Amino acid sequence: MGGPSDVIIVGAGIGGLTLGLRLHAAGIPCRIFEAAAEIKGLGVGINLLPHATKALTELGLQSDLARVGIATSKVAYYNRFGQLIYDDPCGLHAGYDWPQFCIHRGDLQMVLLEAFMQRAGADRIATAHRCTGVEQDDGGVTVHFEDAAGATLPPQRGTIAIACDGIHSAIRKQFFPNEGPPRYSGLNMWRGVTRWKSYLDGKTFVRIGWHKPAKVLIYPIRDNIDAEGRQLINWVCDIEQDTPIAQRDWNRQGRLSDFIGAIEGWTFPWLDVPALCRAADDILEYPMVDQDPLPRWSHGRVTLLGDAAHPMLPRGANGGAQAILDCTALTECLKRGSDPVSALAAYEQQRRPATTQVVLTNRQQPPDAVLQEVYRRTGDRPFKNIDDVISQSELAGLLKRYQRVAGFDKERLQAGAA
Repeated sequence: MGGPSDVIIVGAGIGGLTLGLRLHAAGIPCRIFEAAAEIKGLGVGINLLPHATKALTELGLQSDLARVGIATSKVAYYNRFGQLIYDDPCGLHAGYDWPQFCIHRGDLQMVLLEAFMQRAGADRIATAHRCTGVEQDDGGVTVHFEDAAGATLPPQRGTIAIACDGIHSAIRKQFFPNEGPPRYSGLNMWRGVTRWKSYLDGKTFVRIGWHKPAKVLIYPIRDNIDAEGRQLINWVCDIEQDTPIAQRDWNRQGRLSDFIGAIEGWTFPWLDVPALCRAADDILEYPMVDQDPLPRWSHGRVTLLGDAAHPMLPRGANGGAQAILDCTALTECLKRGSDPVSALAAYEQQRRPATTQVVLTNRQQPPDAVLQEVYRRTGDRPFKNIDDVISQSELAGLLKRYQRVAGFDKERLQAGAA
């Protein structure tokens, strides 16, 4: 399968697979070890913002993403009375060189998995390997694993180890055993996907309302899924509550009755929101939590990446996007230097401050701050004219500030492409 000169990647999620593709393209041998016995296309919808799409386009994946996802035309902001606040063009429609995609997380993972196996070889990825810890010496790392039954598997030797094993990372816990519980934001969320007819132009990401009584995000993630030409629509409902509903488990089943009352009456000419939620194939629940930024990621020949490094509130499509950006930075650092320890330190120096800013901004001023500001100024009441509440330039400025923090403001991103 490989040898001790390989980079060991722990986890075959979006971060781990993207890193594998990056390293392979750079001529750096790697092996990926995944805890699940089988890698399946699970989950619900996510968004690939232009900076993430740019990175995946560099890996030759844009056509594959377009095949399984939907290129978003705009983000439309509404109050809970169905009144339009602001339309914000996205991706190519906003003048970027790269699209913004709404996509099923499982479809994205399968695109990455298939590309990695075709390019690097299926023997470069091993399933049913749950990481239990890592040791290192002057010559490399030894990563320990067990199978689903808890039986010890043969340890794996490599030059460095990259923890891409998500919010429950065993390697993060090894280095920070006393980190403490997640930080609750005061919001709980319910998510689902529904087979439904298209709304508006069939390519619009919609944000509605605010957390009192509820905020709802809706966007299509698959097109023409049946003979009726319906789409697969992803939706998320956030509600402000005193107590988190559960521990962090992306696959925990939720109940319609726990949130549907907050959005009754949200029936608009272009979409019946409660009906959409009631028709979901499945409902999941999750507390809106994150962790305080770590003081360091890299420990000699071991470092963290993605959710293992910077778990953040699931806002603004930044969890997966920041992991993808981590992969680009880490690969470039490894390419530039012969000393892997120095390369991991340089990667941390570049990415830890940037992701820390995103984590903290998501807490204080989320990407949909325009909804928050209109809610505050109107007292959660309908308006006669949005321009009497807030100017279009001020709304655009609120969005622009978040784009700068997250790293996808158009001017900087386009300049970086030149």
